[in-house]
Amino acid sequence: MTKKITGLLAILLSFSLIAAACGNDDEDTTSGGGSSSEAGDGILRLGGILPETGNLAFLGPPEFAGVELAIADINAAGGVLGNDIEWLPGDSGDNGDVANATVDRLLAEDVDGFIGAASSGVSLTVIDKITQAGKIHFSPANTSPAFTTYDDNGLYFRTAPSDVVQGAALADIILADGAETVAFLVLNDSYGTGLLEFTKGPYEANGGTVVYEVIYDPQAENFDAEVAATVEADPDAIVIIGFDETSKILTGLIENGMGPSDKLVYGTDGNMGNALAQAFDDPSVVAGMRGTLPGVDVAGELGDFRDALLGIDGDLIDFSYAAESYDAVVITALAAIAAGSDDGVAVAAEINDVTRGGTKCTSFEECAGLLADGTDIDYDGFSGPLEFIDAGEPSQASILILEFDETGTIFVDGSIEGQI
Repeated sequence: MTKKITGLLAILLSFSLIAAACGNDDEDTTSGGGSSSEAGDGILRLGGILPETGNLAFLGPPEFAGVELAIADINAAGGVLGNDIEWLPGDSGDNGDVANATVDRLLAEDVDGFIGAASSGVSLTVIDKITQAGKIHFSPANTSPAFTTYDDNGLYFRTAPSDVVQGAALADIILADGAETVAFLVLNDSYGTGLLEFTKGPYEANGGTVVYEVIYDPQAENFDAEVAATVEADPDAIVIIGFDETSKILTGLIENGMGPSDKLVYGTDGNMGNALAQAFDDPSVVAGMRGTLPGVDVAGELGDFRDALLGIDGDLIDFSYAAESYDAVVITALAAIAAGSDDGVAVAAEINDVTRGGTKCTSFEECAGLLADGTDIDYDGFSGPLEFIDAGEPSQASILILEFDETGTIFVDGSIEGQI
C-alpha cells in the first residue's frame, strides 16, 4: 500500500522545511572558511566515512555497495572529466575519534569530497573540518534537522530527508494504529533528540498523550531504570529511537511483559534492521515491532538495482540507504561535469541544480550525455526525485513502514510519501 500525507501532516512538513530552506544561506559556496584551488587536478576523488564498525555497522554494507556500484557505473560510462573516479573507503566508527582519524587521512590523500557518515552525531564531529577545508561533505543517511540550517559554507549535502519528515510519518503511523498514549525512549544525540521533537509534536497535536519520555545514554551499562519507568507508565505504545543498544532495552521490556507481543512497539531507521532480530537467540521475539525508514523499497520494487547491489556484495540482507549512497555519488559526479572541475567548492555550487529544474534523466550515462550537449539536467535517482532545496537536501521523500514478521525478518508494509 502507499499512503499519502494529508491534512495537518502535510501542513507541518511544508511549513517546517520551506521555512528552513528559506532561512539557510548555504548556497553561497565561496564565503566562510571554504578554500581550494579553482582548477583541481582533473580527477574526482571521493573518500568514505561510512560505518565499517560501531553501533550502525549494519548500515555499512548496503551503503558501501551503493557507492561502489555507482563508481563502477560511472567509470564504465566514461568517468568524469575524462578520468575514472577514485574511491578511497574509510570507517566512521560510532564516535568522533574514528571519524576524525579517517577524515585526516583522506584529507592528506587530497580527496575532493566525502561520502558519509551514516550517523548524524558522527557527521557533526567532522563537518567543520571537512567544509573548512573546501571539501564536499555528502551523507546518504544523516537525518538530523540540525543540518538544514547548519553553517557549512554550502558544502554539506544529503540524499536522506530531514527527520521533520520521518517524525511526522512515525506519528501518523502510531495514531493510525490506535495508540492514545506513548512512551519515548531516546538516545542522547542530535539524531535521537531531533527525531523525538518531530514525532512528539505532531503526535500530541493530533490528540495523543506522551506519558513518559527519557533521553538515555546509549553507553549505559543497563537500562533497568528506563524500562521500570516505562512499565509503570503502562503506555499503549513504546517508541525506541536508538541504535544497537535497542536490543538491551527490548530485552528488559520483553522480560516485563511489555515487548512487541504485548504492546505496540516502534523503532526507526537507527534500529529497524535485520541485525536487531539477530541479536536475540530467538529472533521471533521482535515479531510485530514496527518502524520507519526513509527510503525506497529496494528489495521489493527495484529488482534490477537490488541484483546489481548483490553483484557487489552477495551477502547483503539489508538495503537501507543503498539507493541514497548510489545517488550521492552520481549527483557529485554530474555536478563535477557541470562545473568542469573536480574542485570541491566548484562542484558543490552545481549539486543542487543538477537535481532540479532541467531535463529529466535517470542515469549517469544519460545525464552526462545531456550535460555534454549543453543541456541543463534534473537527475531523478534510485532514491527518488530528489529535487534539492537550497539547503542541499531532498524536497520529496518516501518513508517506508517496516515490520518484523513471525520469524524476526523485516518486511515492508507500505510507505508514506511526502512532498514539500
